[in-house]
Amino acid sequence: MKTRSTTILAVRRNGVTAMAGDGQVTIGSTVVKAKATKIRTLQEGRVLVGIAGSAADALALFQRFESKLEEFNGNLRRAAVELAKDWRTERALRRLEAMMVAADVESLLLVSGTGDLVEPDEGIVSIGSGEGFARAAATALMRHTDLSAKEIAREALLIASSICIYTNDHIAVESVGA
Repeated sequence: MKTRSTTILAVRRNGVTAMAGDGQVTIGSTVVKAKATKIRTLQEGRVLVGIAGSAADALALFQRFESKLEEFNGNLRRAAVELAKDWRTERALRRLEAMMVAADVESLLLVSGTGDLVEPDEGIVSIGSGEGFARAAATALMRHTDLSAKEIAREALLIASSICIYTNDHIAVESVGA
């Protein structure tokens, strides 16, 4: 059975980066958990990380990324580059089925096992089952409202949850910055 879970959305606006994640975990056509936590704060609240994919793979990536952050003294970009390299070259990591969004006050990055390391142009990045819905909603809210980064992240994920059957409305939001 294919495990589907998570929509993660990160938005940067006015010096604040907010990351929102839903709580639904689905196996096949069954919701097995509604209130999972898929966003973590690291480096004493200075770094946000959200991962979409299987639970075991997500936990492995959180641990690996936290180690990289410690190794590189909290330098998010350097830790993300090193994780992306390891993820692509280490046999055990290559098998992980997940994607990751990492953010601090200076950077907003998408990291994948194929070696992708992308910083979005518009300050919006999403991953997971409802990523397209969440990104579209966040883009519209960024362009046509004065909502804060946290408000945009929450509202966009609520919109995605009303469209994507693998995304629910139990939303957690964390932020860094101003």
